[in-house]
Amino acid sequence: FAICSFCFPSGVQGDSLTILQAPEYVSFQKGDWPISGEKIPDMVALTMGFSVQEDLSWPGLRAGPLFQRPRANVLVVVRGVDSLALPQSVASYPLENPVPFTLDSVAETVHTLFAEDTPVVLQLAPSEERLYMLGKANAVFEDLPVTLQQIRARLSQDGSVLTSLPLNSLSRNAEADLLFLSEVQVLHDITALLQRHRHLAKDHSPDLYSLELSGLEELGRRYGQDSSQYQDATAILANVLQKFGEDLFGLYGDSAVVEVVTVKKFEAPLTRKSRSILESKQISNPGSPYNLAYKYNFEYAVIFNIVLWLMIILALAVIVISYNLWNMDPGYDSIIYRMTNQKIRLD
Repeated sequence: FAICSFCFPSGVQGDSLTILQAPEYVSFQKGDWPISGEKIPDMVALTMGFSVQEDLSWPGLRAGPLFQRPRANVLVVVRGVDSLALPQSVASYPLENPVPFTLDSVAETVHTLFAEDTPVVLQLAPSEERLYMLGKANAVFEDLPVTLQQIRARLSQDGSVLTSLPLNSLSRNAEADLLFLSEVQVLHDITALLQRHRHLAKDHSPDLYSLELSGLEELGRRYGQDSSQYQDATAILANVLQKFGEDLFGLYGDSAVVEVVTVKKFEAPLTRKSRSILESKQISNPGSPYNLAYKYNFEYAVIFNIVLWLMIILALAVIVISYNLWNMDPGYDSIIYRMTNQKIRLD
């Protein structure tokens, strides 16, 4: 990763939402229109062509073509800094009411609509050792280091970012420094794994990536935001994210949206139940080692209605036939008895 010595700062001050990459048919309008943190999942859903429960009255995103949608959406949340001097971006907007949010609803929509195509859904927070994967992500990112111990071990292996990053004042032994470098390593490994599995970017199902980085927050707490360690880390992360966005945008054939949310501090702690499928012990589906639910077949409703109404029709037919047979007069209603009576009379 090359670190530029001079970068043009973003025009938005304070917590912000920056659109790093976006295809031409996903139209983001430049302006200082603030967006609430709780509305970001709706914004992500709309960029992917999904419907939302409430209309998003935000002029920053214009309606795009109905049959042309991006193949992937990548959202990176950076905690501990209100803005990053990103060299290039499509647009940037102020972030108001920075409450914690997740893309769980978007991930559920992707998994429901494209269950047969097994899209890539990856939600990762290295500092919290939180990992959630669905679809083809299980096979592609199975070897991705998840725990801090695994990531730090990865830093000492071949292909580590320590060999290419100018650490400057950052230390390879300090706890807070290693957390930050571990997150940079995860970004590098995600790009490397996707480059090895380029076929994932060519299918018809959209992919979703949600990453949360808190290394800068730990550096600011440990050294202070005026320290050289914090400043060096901020410059490194800005350029790493820029390259990360460009690489993913290119891997998906210029058909991906990459957003970066920078938050100094969330207003309220996020309460959610998370799980790591790599460490799950209770297997609800014996046929899957990743604790996944049974696949839902979209033809279930059709098959259920066919079986239900066929049973009702057959039951009614049996009732009607039984009633008519019970009340039938053999001498008049049965052709067998009628022919027999005529033969007896002739004889």
